[in-house]
Amino acid sequence: MSDVIALDVSKNHSYVVWYRDRQCLDEFDCPHNQPGFKHLKKVIDAANEPVVYFEATGVYSRPVARFCQDNHVLYACLNPLELHLHSESLRRVKTDSLDAHKIARSVVENHYRLTKTGTDSYQKLHELTRFCKQVTNDIKLKQVKLYTALQQTFPEEEQLFTSRVSQLALNVIWLYPHPDFVKGLSRTRLKNQLITNTDKNLSKAKGLKYAEKLLEFTRLSYPATNADSIQVEEVRYYCQQLTALTQEKATLTKQLKLLAQPLPAFNIYTSMPGIGDLTAAQLLGEIGDITRFDNANQINAFIGIDLNRYQSGGYQRQDHINKRGDPYGRALVYMLVRNMIRQKAAAPNHIVDYYYRLKKRPIPKRDKVAVVACMNRTLKCLYAMVLTGTKYHYDTRTRSPLINTES
Repeated sequence: MSDVIALDVSKNHSYVVWYRDRQCLDEFDCPHNQPGFKHLKKVIDAANEPVVYFEATGVYSRPVARFCQDNHVLYACLNPLELHLHSESLRRVKTDSLDAHKIARSVVENHYRLTKTGTDSYQKLHELTRFCKQVTNDIKLKQVKLYTALQQTFPEEEQLFTSRVSQLALNVIWLYPHPDFVKGLSRTRLKNQLITNTDKNLSKAKGLKYAEKLLEFTRLSYPATNADSIQVEEVRYYCQQLTALTQEKATLTKQLKLLAQPLPAFNIYTSMPGIGDLTAAQLLGEIGDITRFDNANQINAFIGIDLNRYQSGGYQRQDHINKRGDPYGRALVYMLVRNMIRQKAAAPNHIVDYYYRLKKRPIPKRDKVAVVACMNRTLKCLYAMVLTGTKYHYDTRTRSPLINTES
């Protein structure tokens, strides 16, 4: 039997135990630095066919994973929930030392799957997808702060842009954050300033239209602050922040697509109606190499849409999804199905057909229940397509995906 090297990972260090034949041979504290990992490497070299086991603890466990990858050591990054269920006892005493021994004993009694090291492309895609998501969240936060400040300086400007804060909107707001900046300007001069100082190439007619609206808003506006107030500086500050974040998001999105396009699953994903280049790249980033799963049910558990069923005696609770998996992947697949339903007129899609069949049954399914069922079917379809290396093809007779033999 292989020797077990179990680590209880903490911030900047891990407590290590070395087990052989259920006996502890050594235990020590390992700092996450070069001397600490050098000591750990000596212990691993002295062990018989060692396998390193540690609990996934977010960013804290990543140095340990990289150490194992760099030194070609077999390792298993354990699911915290699975480990807890296999190692929990009636006595609740928790220390780093006890936790490390608990992991080692659990490994001896249970079979844990070893972690497969993904390719650099999938790892980069994952980090890039999360970074892009963070930038998107920052944009939403800055937009809320911009709207709050703008309500005090020039609230009527929100009427210029109804859907979202575009780059043109940011340029106009930065130029005229207060109605006093518009006062005294003629319609022609205001139009020329808009055409000259905005990033978007405005036509004369459109520039004149915006100039007339600004003049009308200036005539009606009664701001809560003066033109030299701190709030005006705040509005311009958030405009600059949003401009930088928008440009950063565009750059990251471009990198995401370029990195995903060479992967074989990319063209298969994009062949399905409702999945564009960006969505396919994000799917590859969140789910990774889909072929590493044994079946589609494991993918459902990975993103947290597997069923949670509870029955005791005569009581049976209504089924619902676990939500224990990747929340980003779950939200991505949810929005993917929503986009398919929204774009149903663009191309035939058996997922959309399935959604409306669920909604029209003798007992119609609720909207979110039907969407989750479609998420399950979408993942199964994508999994089968990637395994067989075939693109999506819709059959009007069976309303199901068929293999495209020409791909």
